[in-house]
Amino acid sequence: MEFISPTDGRLSLEETYRHIIDFIEAHPENSYKLIIGSDSQPGGDNCSFVTAVVIYRKGRGGRFFYYRDSSDNNFGMKQRIFYEVSRSLEVASRLTGFLAEEKELDEDIEIEIHVDVGENGPTSSIIKEVVGMVVGSGYEALIKPEAYAASTVADKYTG
Repeated sequence: MEFISPTDGRLSLEETYRHIIDFIEAHPENSYKLIIGSDSQPGGDNCSFVTAVVIYRKGRGGRFFYYRDSSDNNFGMKQRIFYEVSRSLEVASRLTGFLAEEKELDEDIEIEIHVDVGENGPTSSIIKEVVGMVVGSGYEALIKPEAYAASTVADKYTG
């Protein structure tokens, strides 16, 4: 899993985590949110998937990283959304595992999963299911229009 940072280039997940910690440690007096969201774009024979990781320094901006790959375009819309959420949960779980080793930071960082579904449109029928996946995994779930990590950051890199 290779992430791309517009600032730092290509990074492993571990290097991405280290950059997140460095960002936090530069201003430990601030509050932070770690936000993960995924989006997809079907096209032709493939479907492009992007998972974005955003570290947000509340009221002071943030940084983001993204991981992109593609899969055969065998997914229906609902299957794609469930796969997006599972990708976000996988990355969140791995980052949470790293955070657990940083005892002083573990409790101080809010973690959100942004899900690319909303009340309007065809994804409205699966909101309860995907939000349930996220909440059942121990994370806060946000949907459109608040789900900017999925609907804006990840979406920008799906093409």
